Amino acid sequence: MKRRRCWLAMMVGMVMAGVVGCGQEAPKTSAPAAPSTPAAESTGQAIVDSVKSPLDKSRQVEGTLGKAADKTADTIKDATQ
Repeated sequence: MKRRRCWLAMMVGMVMAGVVGCGQEAPKTSAPAAPSTPAAESTGQAIVDSVKSPLDKSRQVEGTLGKAADKTADTIKDATQ
């Protein structure tokens, strides 16, 4: 279980590093920039969507686990009183 958590944390860290790195401005070149094509934009959007989906699912799981932890804490609190 710990290996899975470490692997997940490493993958999320790599994705976040990539997102932060992609946000940096590219150095200016003297050649004119090529116009963006619809194929390049759709490919870029597909990449963004492929990263967002697992992150959204992990956020949902985190919320579910948080609710379960709160419920367990309440049960323990009731049992000790």
